[in-house]
This record gives sequence, structure tokens and C-alpha cells, in this order.
Amino acid sequence: MADSIEIGMGRSARRTFTLDDVSLVPSRRTRSSGDVSTSWQIDAYRFGIPMLTHPTDAVSSPSVIAEVGRLGGLGVLDAEGLWARHADPAAQIAQILDGAKEEESEGVIDGSVAKLQELYSAPIDPDLLAEVIRGMKSTGNTVAVRVSPQHAAAMTPLVVAAGIDMLVIQGTIVSAQHVQDGGEGLNLKNFIAGLDVPVIVGACTNYQTATHLMRTGAAGVIVGYGAGSTTTTDSVLGIHVPMATAIADAAAARRSYLDETGGRYVHVIADGDMATSGDVVKAIACGADAVMLGEQLTAADSVPGEGFYWVSAAAHPRLPRGHVGFCGSNDVSLETLLTGPASGTLGDTNIFGALSRAMAKTGYCDLKDFQKVGLTVRG
Repeated sequence: MADSIEIGMGRSARRTFTLDDVSLVPSRRTRSSGDVSTSWQIDAYRFGIPMLTHPTDAVSSPSVIAEVGRLGGLGVLDAEGLWARHADPAAQIAQILDGAKEEESEGVIDGSVAKLQELYSAPIDPDLLAEVIRGMKSTGNTVAVRVSPQHAAAMTPLVVAAGIDMLVIQGTIVSAQHVQDGGEGLNLKNFIAGLDVPVIVGACTNYQTATHLMRTGAAGVIVGYGAGSTTTTDSVLGIHVPMATAIADAAAARRSYLDETGGRYVHVIADGDMATSGDVVKAIACGADAVMLGEQLTAADSVPGEGFYWVSAAAHPRLPRGHVGFCGSNDVSLETLLTGPASGTLGDTNIFGALSRAMAKTGYCDLKDFQKVGLTVRG
């Protein structure tokens, strides 16, 4: 199949694939799921499941992050979110949910944006943020926080001094050098070199950008921007990430960079367009080392959003790219959601138990080997 097709005279476009387009091919070997390991290690930190939470206040509260850590994953707090801006973030989230529930009953889609913009325009309180990070540190889990590329230079000293273990620099699309009007741009290579904590950066969408981000010294690169039913980046900016192709491209960049550096391995983290455990399985099979889950976690009974979801871009002061949306009832425990046992047959619970079973059914015992599994394209 051609890599590109002509869409008009003198203009071509690349043919790409989503996770829905691909399927796994079992090999001649199977194994017991008890012999399979889903553990994942990045830098000095090891996790029982290859998962990060998307840094949205809808799911990633300090208490949920602590529970995710207990279950073997890595929770990521938004250092520019409500927990850094308000002494009582639960009250602010209650305002968001009250408005969203009313709009849901009236059939309004994006009326919640004004409330998000209002609440997220409050100034960040460094002392409040440091206190939250210290509380997260007291749980004994790995502490990771997210900052935006625009505010990384100002925010990073604060969160590092508070005791974080890992920094996530994440935006809709991130480049190795962020250029800004009227000031010096953020050069990620120089910036990361001056830090004593491992850094995960993203999002990226292709081989070239993934390669550039890997060359900054990042420990991990995020592919995708958390696309889901409540994000509107495609409608607003015309940007959409075909995840199967984007993950495979980033995995190819990882191999090239490994050869280029003589052995430095950079992790690929898939974020977005994963609605079921099967999507998570296919993301790993396409080459991801771990996945970043957000909207899938809204079904947990302990998350702040109570079934509603929004991303940080929904609160952008000038060009919001998302809204508060209802994703379904939140009536299962986080443990059931992530590690089972499954409460249904739709692939929305026991997500990592499904990954383990898929690895066993195709004959692979660890995540790196599983990235070699055969794939087919539908249609």
C-alpha cells in the first residue's frame, strides 16, 4: 500500500492508520498469563503497570494519584490546575459539575467553558502547590507533575524544590524549541540538561518531532494529545493524530536514536484515542512503552469528575479546545477499572488484566517482546 496518495493536482497526503484499523495476529506460541509481566521502568522508577494518568483535574486528584500508585501506575498532577490555584479545589470542581449537569439536561455542549476559564484564571499559589506536592510525597509513591511548555521555565524551579521525582512538560503539540513573542524561547535540550529529575515531554505526532524531542535528553516522549469525546483540537485547529501510525513512527525514532547514541533508550507514551482495553493493547503492540489514560478513568467512583471529563486545553483563555462532557456513570472502583476483575465484557474494566491476557495469547512474556507481535490492517 502506498505511503502517500494524491489528494489533488500537486498535493499529496500520507496514508495513516488509527488504532481501530489494526488488529493483533496470534503466533504459534501461547503461554500462561501467570508467566506474563506488565511491569515498566523509566529511569530509576519501576511500575507494575505501564500507565500514567492524564494530568487533568477531572481524574488526577492527589487522592486518586495515591491510589493509582498503590495499584502500580504513575499518577500525574497538573501543576497549573485547580489544586495549585484554589485552597478548596473540591468546591471549584463542584461548581464545574453543577453547571455541566444542568447543561447536559438542556442539551448544551460547551457552555461550561466560561466557568473553566474563570476558575483556571486564578493565580497559581506556589505555597499551596508545594504543600500538595509534599502531601503526595508522603504517600511513598513516585511524584510526577505536569507543566506547560509556556510556563515550564517559571514553574519547574517551584515543583523541583517541592520534591517531585519526575517532570512532565506537556502541551497540545510540543517542539524541541518553543518560540515565543518578545522573549527568549524555551530550548528543551538546554532546559532538561539543567535538571536533576527525569523529564517526559510531548505531545508529538511524527518521526521527525519524536526524534527532536528524544535529542533533548528526555526520558520519555508523549505521542498524541489525549484526544477523546470531549476534546475539539481537530475541529478547532485541524490537527488529529492517527495513533497507530504516530506510535509506530515514534517507535522507529526510538530505534534510530538508540543507534545514534549507542544505547540511550527513550520511552514512548501513547496518549489519546484509547477507549477500551483493546486499544491499550494495540497501542503497546504498535510500539508504545506505556499509555496515558484520562477519559477511561471517569468510570471510577473515586475520581473528582464524577463521570464528567475535561482537559486543560478546554480552559484556554483565548482558544479553548474542549468542553466538560459526560462520559458515563462512575460506578466501579479504580482497582476494578485497572486491574480487575472485569465487571463487564466491553473492555472498559480490568484494562491491564486484558493486556496481560493478550500478551499470553500471542506468546509474549514482557512488554518489549510484545512490541514484536504481528499486526494486520482491517479493510
